[in-house]
Amino acid sequence: MNWESNVRKVVPYVPGEQPSGKVIKLNTNENPYPPAPGVEALLKNYDVSVLRKYPQPDCRTLVEALAAKYNVKPSQVFVGVGSDDVLAMAFLTFFNSDKSILFPDITYSFYDVWASLFKIPYKQIPLDDDFKIVTSDYKAENGGVVIANPNAPTGVFMGLDGIREILDANRDVVCIVDEAYVDFGAESALSLLPEYDNLLVIQTFSKSRSMAGLRIGYAIGSETMIKYLNDVKYSFNSYTMTALTLELGAEAVRDDEYFKATCEKIIKTRENLKVQLRELGFDFQDSKTNFIFAKHKSVSAEYIFTELKKRNIYVRYWNKPRISEYLRITVGTDEECDTLVVNLKEIIAQGEK
Repeated sequence: MNWESNVRKVVPYVPGEQPSGKVIKLNTNENPYPPAPGVEALLKNYDVSVLRKYPQPDCRTLVEALAAKYNVKPSQVFVGVGSDDVLAMAFLTFFNSDKSILFPDITYSFYDVWASLFKIPYKQIPLDDDFKIVTSDYKAENGGVVIANPNAPTGVFMGLDGIREILDANRDVVCIVDEAYVDFGAESALSLLPEYDNLLVIQTFSKSRSMAGLRIGYAIGSETMIKYLNDVKYSFNSYTMTALTLELGAEAVRDDEYFKATCEKIIKTRENLKVQLRELGFDFQDSKTNFIFAKHKSVSAEYIFTELKKRNIYVRYWNKPRISEYLRITVGTDEECDTLVVNLKEIIAQGEK
């Protein structure tokens, strides 16, 4: 068993459950609506003979579509297999000093996994009691900064003044702003790119574009940063995106009208759900995402989570410090959220007896 002494051992990220059968699935922040109509049309008419060839190593079909949408150069865009792949590549590329990178103590729980995997020293900075980032805590010496904005699982959004303050204090390291949920009512840091050559903004198709099953993520930054990312990518795997994925992703980007309409539907449902949850005795910070991170005033989160699961309604629960009384509830369709609320009323009534 001596070979085990040379194994790279990490505690892996644990994704949300993917139950089968007829359930109401509000636990992994998926979009309840289908992708853009053009995506379905392309799939129905796709020339499968294309698949005998290798895909574009530079992913230009998708890169050019994203560059056109965001009015940047194609050389400022990097794409990968979901934003997880893009983030992992960014960690591997940019965080190579002996100084600790900084990110919040309550945030996307993959950050510490990548740091451990790549042997990057890191420090988790506590959020305040309202789950907000204290910008002054990010003015210490460090090897890089990672901020999810809006944050997950809290849903809290920090305005661009806060992002700018952190960037101004960290001109000599790479600062990543992970915007997986930005399309649900928050403001993107993309507008800051002309001022900061050390800023990398990362987004995903998994949430607002209804394509979690296809795995598309992307980063936008300076040409120099993107060149470094591509150098690492080509040293790892030249063909990260399939030919079909590139075409479908580009098609989704082109249908901006459908994209905006879908986001607006989710925002409207979210705002209605906020009112209903407060009436049931839940407390939460304002959310600018497609989920709500909520705590009930008297019934434990674990009890509610367990009882909902018995009724085939899945939400997300973590038995972790500071958040063990919170549930992360994905915003589904109006019908799904109505069913959730009816069941929550019953469960809370039972739990308060």
